[in-house]
Amino acid sequence: MKPTDLFNDLQSKVSEVLRNSPAKDIEKNVRSMMTQGFAKLDLVTREEFDVQSQVLARTRARLEELEMRVADLERRAGMAGAAGVGPATVGTAGAGTTASATSVPGSTTPEPGTGPANPGLAG
Repeated sequence: MKPTDLFNDLQSKVSEVLRNSPAKDIEKNVRSMMTQGFAKLDLVTREEFDVQSQVLARTRARLEELEMRVADLERRAGMAGAAGVGPATVGTAGAGTTASATSVPGSTTPEPGTGPANPGLAG
């Protein structure tokens, strides 16, 4: 018998033993248990993660753009206020609050206190 034949025969017998061993069944069982465990953990796929990462990057870029626009508008409003031009008051109204407004000529915004007490109930 040639050494290569001996080696090939030995390799085939080892492969057959490994195929028929309980290790293969254990591997299948462990994979199954891990798959079930991961399903219970509410994990996301790599694809979903990558998509959400891209959405976040676009959102951050848009936020930075809007922050720059707001800063520019605030700067312009500050310069216009210093020049004596009275722009409408810039502010934010939180939940349950009313934003105060300065009357601007030609504006259709009513003066504070001239409208109904609760516009939602009027009518």
